[in-house]
Amino acid sequence: MSWFESFVLGLVQGLTEFLPISSSAHLRLTAAFAGWHDPGAAFTAITQIGTEAAVLIYFRKDIVRIVGAWFKSLTNRAMRSDHDAQMGWLVIVGSIPIGVLGVTFKDQIEGPFRDLRLIATTLIVMGIVLGIADRMAARDETGGKHRAIRERKSLKELGIKDGLIFGFCQAMALIPGVSRSGATISGGLLMGYTREAAARYSFLLAVPAVLASGVFELKDAGEGHVAWGPTIFATFIAFGVGYVVIAWFMKFITTKSFMPFVIYRVLLGIALFALVAAGVLSPHAGESAG
Repeated sequence: MSWFESFVLGLVQGLTEFLPISSSAHLRLTAAFAGWHDPGAAFTAITQIGTEAAVLIYFRKDIVRIVGAWFKSLTNRAMRSDHDAQMGWLVIVGSIPIGVLGVTFKDQIEGPFRDLRLIATTLIVMGIVLGIADRMAARDETGGKHRAIRERKSLKELGIKDGLIFGFCQAMALIPGVSRSGATISGGLLMGYTREAAARYSFLLAVPAVLASGVFELKDAGEGHVAWGPTIFATFIAFGVGYVVIAWFMKFITTKSFMPFVIYRVLLGIALFALVAAGVLSPHAGESAG
């Protein structure tokens, strides 16, 4: 991997990680369209450490408060009813599905799941799911001629059951094209949470999973076409760009619909199917080095 490739891929990772359009799919597609080798699951996991560092800094006050309350709850019974302490436990519970499934399907994640036809399918299907979830949220928030405004749930109403459902939604993002934020936000909206609550828990839930995955994949950084220097460089690029994107996205969702992302996902998926069918792209483009 050249330094230019690592710069472009780090930029793509930072731009797409927090948007519901799948960063892993875009890394895969960028390499395929440019004629580069597939950067691979290991490169993706490590560069995600950069974007998760952006989450740690952006949500630093929340994270410090939650971690502090969680540790206190281990020895202080009274703290176990504290919302922040409960959030700490819920992040742990919600991280279990992706941890178990990530280890179980590691070979598929690094191989068959990176087929461009599968990515096109997940882009379209999950785009439609996000559109339905967004429409439901909009109807609750605005009401209608024969429909009263319905109050949506905040994170204070999050329990173990919903936390696990969020976790399984996050685990779906092991398949490129699904999108970690897209799947968890869709799940949250379908369960009746506000856009802001679903996005906030989605980002907090991603921290342990992504950091653990990145650390686990560090041993592969020097193998094949993934080198230490370019990979670390891409990680820093992803961090800087990711911080800007997450700040913008958290403001965007308070007043805007997810429909632009839905339309983008569906059109990209259709275009990808067309390019593969026309022979312009091989469904396994670039995988020889992956």
